[in-house]
Amino acid sequence: MRVAVVGKGGAGKSVIAGTLARLLARRGRRVLALDSDLMPGLAYSLGADPPAMPPLLDAAEKGEDGRWRLKKGIGPVRAVRRYATPAPDGVLLLQLGKPAADGLPPIMGSLNAFYKVVHRIRGADAFRDWDIVADLPAGPRQTAFDWAPYADVFLVVVEPMWKSALTARRVARIARAQGRAMVLPVANKVTGGADSQRVEEMLGEPLFASLPADEAVAEADRLGVPLIDRAPSSPAARAIEAMLEALGREQTPAR
Repeated sequence: MRVAVVGKGGAGKSVIAGTLARLLARRGRRVLALDSDLMPGLAYSLGADPPAMPPLLDAAEKGEDGRWRLKKGIGPVRAVRRYATPAPDGVLLLQLGKPAADGLPPIMGSLNAFYKVVHRIRGADAFRDWDIVADLPAGPRQTAFDWAPYADVFLVVVEPMWKSALTARRVARIARAQGRAMVLPVANKVTGGADSQRVEEMLGEPLFASLPADEAVAEADRLGVPLIDRAPSSPAARAIEAMLEALGREQTPAR
């Protein structure tokens, strides 16, 4: 399963991605979580300790042409082995890195290394039987610039609000134009059937899943802990697990 979670900021992408990754790992799968969001949401949703510095800074160097490249001998397998952060249930988390007060320039090496690594993962035999769950930042930019070439599925997360729906429509259109992956819209923070129906009307297509508004999600976020640890039986956690089951059926070829 190779899933990229996308959508508008605040839609709940990191909680969904982190919970999916932990649930897959608990089923005995080897799971790589990829975080290309400049915000630290996925680390907290997984229960991992964010590294003080972007780990992939050490994997990059500038060539004679002034462009960033991976250091000799660093490919996707070695990058994950050396620079991924361990998370509960055996998940490995590879992060782009988070900017400090001085902005993006100090982490440009890590940013470029991350982009090159994710573009080589699909061709790496060592990851052939791994599940990948990725958290992309808000908006369509990374989807448009092919930051998730490994993805077989884009989960487009949308809240029952017009701004969120407009972003979701744009992201879905870009992902479908690339022609490589299924695009599945997921309503989040819904309070009932009327919310789900409204999202479908705003998107102009049926939903793959609807996840409920749940105070347990907000409580876990306030505490900076994973939903799956704080409230594993909460309505949102159960709905994400049901969505995972549906994803498995969606990706199972008919016999």
